[in-house]
Amino acid sequence: MEIQQLTAIASQVRRDILRMVAGANSGHPGGSLGCADFLTVLYFEIMQHRPDAFTMDGNGEDLFFLSNGHISPVWYSILSRSGYFPTEELGTFRKLNARLQGHPSTDKKVPGVRMASGSLGQGLSVAIGAAQTKKLNNDPGTVFVLHGDGELQEGSTWEAAMSAAHHRLDNLICLVDINNQQADGPSRQILGFEPLADKWAAFGWHVQRVDGNDLAAVLAAFDAARALPDARPRVILCDTLMGKGVPFLETRDKNHFIRVDPPEWQQALAVLDQSQTAGAQA
Repeated sequence: MEIQQLTAIASQVRRDILRMVAGANSGHPGGSLGCADFLTVLYFEIMQHRPDAFTMDGNGEDLFFLSNGHISPVWYSILSRSGYFPTEELGTFRKLNARLQGHPSTDKKVPGVRMASGSLGQGLSVAIGAAQTKKLNNDPGTVFVLHGDGELQEGSTWEAAMSAAHHRLDNLICLVDINNQQADGPSRQILGFEPLADKWAAFGWHVQRVDGNDLAAVLAAFDAARALPDARPRVILCDTLMGKGVPFLETRDKNHFIRVDPPEWQQALAVLDQSQTAGAQA
């Protein structure tokens, strides 16, 4: 796809996020909005996957695991917009007995979801198992997994990072959303993680750091990661802006889990509609 097409999809995903969270009056819009760009690139340009023929084993296709499951609104939108289930179902987000719960779960049998997430620090271990399975089965597919920056405070993540390098899993690409916000405040104040690129490199990974809200930069990073000749796992550190695309959310001190008044939701949607219109005319 052209960058303009990807931009239009990311804008639609942001509108979906706002409508879902507004409809439920709960959720995690800040991180979801920040991740809309690089997840759009991943699902609509990079991944080789079969939305219309979903299977849990994912043989012969690329796989994605969401470790920081609280940003489910962006993932549900991406899954729906790429064809895993009808977009009308997005309106059931966080509703009683609905499939699209606040944290993804496998018991709900949502197409595209292969792992329950929300208990942080588990996604990389699951992705490593999937990557090793593909190696054993001579399956050329790539395994992708997304973490939040605050999630890296979980020690299990670093045990898994060591394991991936030891097993030379060059079919594994880890994404880290660096928005410097978590539930209790700025991530760097809760438990500082810099120099993050040096840490991953020291664990034996190939590291790139990009602006996660720059679609062209993200696309180039994915292409570079997949083209590397050496047998190392890859990590792409994505610097993002929490609440990206909605000015009054971008500037809030705390927007990990928020509720806003209905007029503010309408204001936010109006901003995104204006951006979409301007992009279409460009």
